[in-house]
Amino acid sequence: MIRSNSLSTSYDRVAADYTTHIADELASKPLDRALLLAFAEQVGTRRPVADLGCGPGHVAAFLATSGVQVEGFDFSAGMITQARHRYPTLTFRQGDMRALDVADAMLGGITAFYSIIHLAEAELTPTFQEWWRVLRPAGLVLVAFHIGEQVLHLEEWWQHPVDLDFRFWPVDKVTTALIDAQFTIEVVIQRAPYPDVEHPSQRGYVFARKG
Repeated sequence: MIRSNSLSTSYDRVAADYTTHIADELASKPLDRALLLAFAEQVGTRRPVADLGCGPGHVAAFLATSGVQVEGFDFSAGMITQARHRYPTLTFRQGDMRALDVADAMLGGITAFYSIIHLAEAELTPTFQEWWRVLRPAGLVLVAFHIGEQVLHLEEWWQHPVDLDFRFWPVDKVTTALIDAQFTIEVVIQRAPYPDVEHPSQRGYVFARKG
């Protein structure tokens, strides 16, 4: 199971450095931008949208510039503080993607960019079932993740003590968990890492829709 206290405490400690190093990464990731634009176009009037694991808010802000009504959720209060400071006109709140404080069938879409990396395998399908609950019929999910089978453990990050496990996922485990949660898989994309921009891991993206 996800270690809630260590996760939030660790990200609180690194929130400022994370923002400095990562918050502008979309500028160097053309495929990520293109997929977010495709997501925004498909969501259309099925609003609002939730960006889960929003960090310092850069994905939510990109969606907002595309005309999407978006709200960011993150487990870390420190990350929410960073996001609110960077994007004061947007809405961000602390929340757990496994148990969202959102009524049934309220959302038109969900984005989760590299935020399922802290889930245990047993949590994957139940988390997607929670997403299914809060989505309207035909609601769209776009999830991005590191491809692999390893777990990368960090005890120090930017000279801050942390206790974090980063779980890489085989593509079929993510798609199977989504299907088990009653989603329909629409698109699966893989790409190589962008050199000198991000961690050197293969990246996976899945579009899934609530049937």
